[in-house]
Amino acid sequence: MIAAIMAKLRNKHFMSLAGNVAMAGLAMLTIALLYRSLSLEAIGYWFFYQTLFMLIDTFRTGFLQVALIKFYTGTEPRRSSEVLGSVWFLAMLITGVIIGINLLLVPFMGSFTNTGLCITIQWFGLTFLATLPSSIASWIQQSDQRFDRLLILRVINQGTFIISVVLLIFFKAIDLQTIMLMNFISNSLVSIVTMLLGWTRFKTFFSRTSDCIKEVYHFGKYSVGTTISANLLRSSDIFIITYLLGPAAVAVYNIPVRLMELIEIPIRSTVATGMSSLAKAFNKNNLKEVGYILQKYAGTLTVAFIPVAIGAILLADIGVGILGGGKYVDTEAANVYRMMMFLAIFYPIDRFIGVSLDIIHQPQANLVKVIMMVIANIAGDFIGIALLGNIYGVALGTLLPLCVGVFYGYYRLNKHVPFKLSGVFVFGYIQNRNLYRKYILKK
Repeated sequence: MIAAIMAKLRNKHFMSLAGNVAMAGLAMLTIALLYRSLSLEAIGYWFFYQTLFMLIDTFRTGFLQVALIKFYTGTEPRRSSEVLGSVWFLAMLITGVIIGINLLLVPFMGSFTNTGLCITIQWFGLTFLATLPSSIASWIQQSDQRFDRLLILRVINQGTFIISVVLLIFFKAIDLQTIMLMNFISNSLVSIVTMLLGWTRFKTFFSRTSDCIKEVYHFGKYSVGTTISANLLRSSDIFIITYLLGPAAVAVYNIPVRLMELIEIPIRSTVATGMSSLAKAFNKNNLKEVGYILQKYAGTLTVAFIPVAIGAILLADIGVGILGGGKYVDTEAANVYRMMMFLAIFYPIDRFIGVSLDIIHQPQANLVKVIMMVIANIAGDFIGIALLGNIYGVALGTLLPLCVGVFYGYYRLNKHVPFKLSGVFVFGYIQNRNLYRKYILKK
């Protein structure tokens, strides 16, 4: 009995979900502590830095992560070493260039009046370098479907950071600068651990070839545009709110954004496991299987999200109070969260269509799709704020890019992979019904 339970808990789906749940849970706890210990303005600047860091980091991740999974997964040892070595070379090159740009901006820090930009210039380069080994190690573990190792890395990273925050609060030494320092230290620690354990496979750097570097580069130049645009799709809201409504509005808007982890956890976990399955099916030239996997994974989440969204809408005020504290309960945060949760039901469809376009070697189509979504989102934000004058306008504006992404993505993907949008809901219903009968009624 115990052995059977442990075997089920060790499967890739559970370990991927557990890793994301652990990461999100610790992140939520950290955010709750920061909201209660920093001023509204300081919180706004912290999230501005985090948003900007993630946007720039996306250039490295977007260029290499999908390419690594596509060219590395399921290949023979010689080919896998060649791919990893080429990825290491390009990762080091990208990191060096971005750090160089950061250093060029340091002498001009005094010319900037925006506190968020000054903090970013001061801390970005160090933190970006510190995350290089752990980033590559994470991509490798995802490709190998070693989600148990990913869980370890995430707990070390977020766990050390939250312990640091608690100590700073205890010794009354918490401010933006000390938070930045602890963030750098926690990222450095997890990278050191990955290198000591050999999870980065740095030795493959010497197995790189010019042909493979070119192959990864030519694929990455499209996937990076897609990934940056996808990140900009999320971060553009923060930039626009900062510019038009101020850092206090960013702090309020960020509460429902962080609560959306309720939806993002299963999406990230399912995409992480689904990408490898999609890649294997495509590499076997089985496009019918690609369509089936897409509909099964996206449909299962979409149908399952309906009751989750209803519950989150009803309990939105409680969630806001727990995460942000009582002072945020009477703000727009709860209603914004309700709007986001309603739209989130359809997120899995958009996400899996985008991933599938990359997997079937159509990154150009996915890039166009995401760029169209970014344009629609920015337009929706400005129109919404102009009409309503608050963050409700931003929340409502997210409907436009979602519609653009789903329908344009379906149009482009359906040219290569046979599937129907209605099939997503059919397969989703069947899959959830089977899971219910297997795990609920069986008891």
